[in-house]
Amino acid sequence: MIGRRGASDCDNKNRHFTLIAATMELGAGHSKAPCEERKSDLKPSAADAEAQRPTWSGRLEFILASVGYAVGLGNVWRFPYLCYRSGGGAFIVPYLIMVLLCGIPLLFMEFAIGQYTRLGPVHAFAKICPLLKGVGLATVVISFMFSTYYNVLMSWALFYLFNSFRATLPWTSCNNTWNDVGNCSSGFPGNATHLQSASQQFFDGRLLEKTSGIEEAGGLRWELFGYLLLAWVIVYLCIFKGVKSTGKVVYFTAVFPYFILFALLINNVQLPGAKNGILYFVTPVWGRLFEVKVWVNAAAQVFNSIGIAFGSMISMASYNKFNNNILRDVLIVSLTNSFTSILAGFVIFSAVGYMAHIHNLPVEDIATDGPGLVFVVYPEVLSTMPGFQLWAPLFFFMLLCLGLDSQFATVEVGVTFIKDEFGPKILRFLKREELIVLSVCIICFALGIPHVTKGGIYVFQLMDHYTAVVSLVFLAFFEVVAVCWIFGVSRVSLMVKRMLGKNPNIYFRACWLLLCPMLVLRLKTAMTPTIDLDAVDFLPEKQNFENPASERLFTSTA
Repeated sequence: MIGRRGASDCDNKNRHFTLIAATMELGAGHSKAPCEERKSDLKPSAADAEAQRPTWSGRLEFILASVGYAVGLGNVWRFPYLCYRSGGGAFIVPYLIMVLLCGIPLLFMEFAIGQYTRLGPVHAFAKICPLLKGVGLATVVISFMFSTYYNVLMSWALFYLFNSFRATLPWTSCNNTWNDVGNCSSGFPGNATHLQSASQQFFDGRLLEKTSGIEEAGGLRWELFGYLLLAWVIVYLCIFKGVKSTGKVVYFTAVFPYFILFALLINNVQLPGAKNGILYFVTPVWGRLFEVKVWVNAAAQVFNSIGIAFGSMISMASYNKFNNNILRDVLIVSLTNSFTSILAGFVIFSAVGYMAHIHNLPVEDIATDGPGLVFVVYPEVLSTMPGFQLWAPLFFFMLLCLGLDSQFATVEVGVTFIKDEFGPKILRFLKREELIVLSVCIICFALGIPHVTKGGIYVFQLMDHYTAVVSLVFLAFFEVVAVCWIFGVSRVSLMVKRMLGKNPNIYFRACWLLLCPMLVLRLKTAMTPTIDLDAVDFLPEKQNFENPASERLFTSTA
């Protein structure tokens, strides 16, 4: 039920509006009068629901929070690599098609579910499709697991941020205690596959102090433990008041990265070799459009970037006012996310082109994806830039902001579930909602400790692959089936009409009914075999591992 009428309601003739009532209306013939002409039902329910549940202070807060969640580290390290590896500028075509056919309709669907029910994903799915209530519960589990290890990336960003304030950046030299001097190159080693760059050895030997395998934990990395604790303290201070505090924080964390990206782009395009890197990034190879893998990569990028099936968009939309224009918000979030991905591609590859020019190497010998791009390649690039004392701290602070926005939303999924399911019972003991948030943060921090051991990188890789890739794709398929086929497009359209005053157009109905389920089904069957873009990876930075079978960091899609 959306809400109950209070004593202050001005019109006693209005009836309650519930999701069950909407279902009964649609099932009782196809009478248009009850489905289309009951505006009086909407206002009391919406007003009372807003009184019971906190809402965003303004429309802009919800938009910025959604943009901050969608625009994350994957836009910086995953999209540029996929773009040049899947046909350069030609990849933009399938990418934008997938945004239109899959990204925008599914985001609209999740916004509609959250805003209409004003509940988190578990209870929302329990109302619209009780048979598949487990889909909502699974989104909470995945988001919870994701939040336990995603903040480890924030601890890495903090580690690099504090180390970037030194007069000489520590990842530029081979004369350090963590370096294997006989196997170290002060630049990129090119075709000398027996060498590792100094930045690679800093990442492996200084940041991680990596062991030989997952069976060797190696003890705790106390520095990373401290940075992980600091990252969780920051997250808690930003979300402890719910949407009231998160809505204020996102004004900075969602906007600041764009200032840095534009500043880096302006700086990078003036560097020698930047043009070659950009051309390598955007030059279209039209023949790649006929490869199925390119289209699967485009769908996977849209799917993971927007964050479908994590439950975060449903949770954040549940704090909207009932009549908020979610269609406008969907377009803003989707287009901003796509624009940011392309902008990040120009920033990254202008810098990679400059690095290729400095070391007289082809661009493809330097370009990589995954965390290796922002924690190995780009730090090396920053160290050679004029004014690196300024650009290095700004870049890692930007990474911190990008990651924190995404972390806010994933933690909020678990907090929303606890409030919806156990709120009154828990508040009898904890007394304050802030303590619920604190408890969730403490548990997530504790579960993240295995990732900051010396062998924690292997645990991180396992969690990332099976949580953010394999499980998520299966979950998304059942979410689309539950909403689009079992609950029905006609009922989703009714929900939208009651909120916005008009039915969704034929484009959305066609996508929900046929295109989205088919695309997600195809993604489910094809994504797992194509996660590793090539059976043999010819990038030198990836060939330098002693145990290639266990080293999967640089093909991560976190």
